[in-house]
Amino acid sequence: MGLFRRRRRLYFSPTSPLVLLCGVVLIVLCSSLVNGNSNATQIPLTPINHDLYHTRGALLEEIETLVHRHPSKLSMETFSTQNKGYHAEMTVVTYCRNKKDCDDKSKLRILLSFGQHGRELITTELALRILSILSEEEFLSSAYPLNLNNTLDRLVIKVIPMENVNGRKLVESGDLCERRNGRGVDLNRNWSVDWGKKEKDYDPYEENPGSGPFSEPETQIMRKLCASFEPHIWVNVHSGMEALFMPYDHKNTTPEGLPSQRMRLMLEKLNRFQLKDRCLVGSGGGSVGYLAHGTATDYMYDIARVPMSFTFEIYGDSTASSNDCFKMFNPIDITTFNSVLNNWSAAFFTLFSLGGVQMKELHLNATGSSFEKWVSIDDYLNGYLMERKSRYGKKMEVLDLGMQEIRTYFRLFLLSSVLLMFMFCSRISKNGRQIVSAVSL
Repeated sequence: MGLFRRRRRLYFSPTSPLVLLCGVVLIVLCSSLVNGNSNATQIPLTPINHDLYHTRGALLEEIETLVHRHPSKLSMETFSTQNKGYHAEMTVVTYCRNKKDCDDKSKLRILLSFGQHGRELITTELALRILSILSEEEFLSSAYPLNLNNTLDRLVIKVIPMENVNGRKLVESGDLCERRNGRGVDLNRNWSVDWGKKEKDYDPYEENPGSGPFSEPETQIMRKLCASFEPHIWVNVHSGMEALFMPYDHKNTTPEGLPSQRMRLMLEKLNRFQLKDRCLVGSGGGSVGYLAHGTATDYMYDIARVPMSFTFEIYGDSTASSNDCFKMFNPIDITTFNSVLNNWSAAFFTLFSLGGVQMKELHLNATGSSFEKWVSIDDYLNGYLMERKSRYGKKMEVLDLGMQEIRTYFRLFLLSSVLLMFMFCSRISKNGRQIVSAVSL
């Protein structure tokens, strides 16, 4: 899931008594295996159930076919980029009930990402279900009597059904515990807010943040999409537990102020009325039991200024072995599978309805969010400049030029500019006083 990691590996000193004892036990076990006296049996790992789950190619093909059947409501774009020989591609589906009104800035703009971690197949199935309901080929269960007509007229929704295609390839090739992208980077640790900080229980396999913020093509595409779309609502969809998270992930507090209170109230309503109070509700950092640095949701809230930024965790099997990742992150029987899709589809459409009400109460104007788009120097250099370079097709990345040196020179430039301005103003002030003195004489 987005924040959830598999249960920890334990590390001990090689000279500790516990390690020595374990070594003796291991020797005994090995001896018994050699002698054929061991009764130990290996717990079988749960394979992907292809009767329930699409392959990555089949799922994206079905979504493409769905879009072609409903051109008046759905459109699809494919974005691709590369970094140091590593290539990534991403499909983005846009829903707008009347295409003529898609650019209407008064509409509520929603950005949803699924499949950021390759092993979480159930999230991509939920993306397909939501798109099928939006196209009216499928419908919400009669247990969820929502009137969607007025709500959907006021929305523009962008859906990324599978953010981490390369990681999904590795999972389908047999590495069922893989959450990272195609070159071993956790995409939900590759964003710039508090990037690279490592807690005492940091797991280098599960949480590799990459060589720098936005080092990965997938996060570069996502950042550009957010910058151009300017969503009011962001949801990063994961599995591993059941939870409704809001910022922050990198600290165990939630933001202060009325917007944060409204976010929490909305999540509590979702949990109570659609999810039967099964979910944890609160900040990711304060609810999971550890802090996560460089996450997408913290960036969306702090840097992109998305007023309502969430991480939803839609399923988890706490009874599964830590090595049985498919079972831990995905339902394996048809009853649970359908229940997850039905319950969370209803939760998302309730979110769409509540989101419009919340935005009105926050008095957002017709041009979008009233939050100012302040960006730090570091984030500007890590993101904005790289965007501009890639926009014109240049292969050279700003990171290749040495981001640390660029930051240093940029800060020196700003400092020298301020000093020169101060000296100039002081000179003018001094000359002004001399002129006044001469006139008075």
